[in-house]
Amino acid sequence: MTMTADSYLLILAFFLIALVYSSVGFGGGSSYLALMAIAGVQFEIIRPAALLCNIVVVTGGTFIFYKDKLIDFKKSWPFIAASVPMAFLGGYWPVREDSFFLILAVALIIAALVLWFQDSLSAEGGEEKKISDHVGVNLGLGAGIGFLSGLVSIGGGIFLSPVLHILRWEAVKKISALASLFILVNSMSGLAGQLSRSATLDWEFILPLLMAVLMGGQIGSRLGARKFNPVHIKRITAVLILVAGITILKDHW
Repeated sequence: MTMTADSYLLILAFFLIALVYSSVGFGGGSSYLALMAIAGVQFEIIRPAALLCNIVVVTGGTFIFYKDKLIDFKKSWPFIAASVPMAFLGGYWPVREDSFFLILAVALIIAALVLWFQDSLSAEGGEEKKISDHVGVNLGLGAGIGFLSGLVSIGGGIFLSPVLHILRWEAVKKISALASLFILVNSMSGLAGQLSRSATLDWEFILPLLMAVLMGGQIGSRLGARKFNPVHIKRITAVLILVAGITILKDHW
C-alpha cells in the first residue's frame, strides 16, 4: 500500500493494540476490526486481515505460555475440540456487511462489560463447585463461542476468558494461556472457512500490519506472562473493547 501519514498511524495503533492485548492472552482482533472499519478499509479485506493479525500475535504468546507450563491440555481439550469446527462454520457462513458489524458491536459491548466486572461476579460465586469442571459445559461453551468468533472474525478469547473467570475455571494466568491457544486455533479455523468462500487477501496492505503486531505481540506476551498486573491490563482491555464496540455500533446502526 502507498505509505501515508494515516498508514503509519494505523501501523502504530496495531503495534500498541497487539502489545496490550497479548499481555493477557488476547489477539486484538476486535480493535483491529474497529480501526480498519474507521479507516474505510473494504469489508472483504477487513475480516481475513484481523484473523491473520490474531494468528501472528497469539502464536508467540501461546509458545511463551507453553514454555512457562501454563497450558493445561487435559483441561483445555473440550474447548478446543468443540470450537474449531464451529469457528470454520462461522467463517464460512455468509453474512452481510451491516449485519456483521451490528453483531460484532453488540458482542463486543457485552464482552467488555463482563470483562470489567468479572472479578466481582467471580467473587460472588463463593466456594461452590466449579461448573466449568463438567466436560459437557466446556464443550458447549467452546462450540458457541467458536461459532461466534468465526462469524465476527475474532479469535473468541475475549468471550471465553471472562466466562472462565466467573466460573473460577483456573488461575488467572492459566486462563490467559487457554485464551491465547483458543484464539490461535479458532483464528486459523475461521480464516480457513473464509478462504473456502474466496476471501480477499491484500498482502500489500496486510504485511506491514502483520510486522507491527508481531513486534507488539512479542513484547506484550513476555511482559504479561511475567511482569504486568493482569487485573489492570484486563481493565484497559475492557475499555478498548468497549470503545471498539461503541464506535462500530455508531457507524453501522
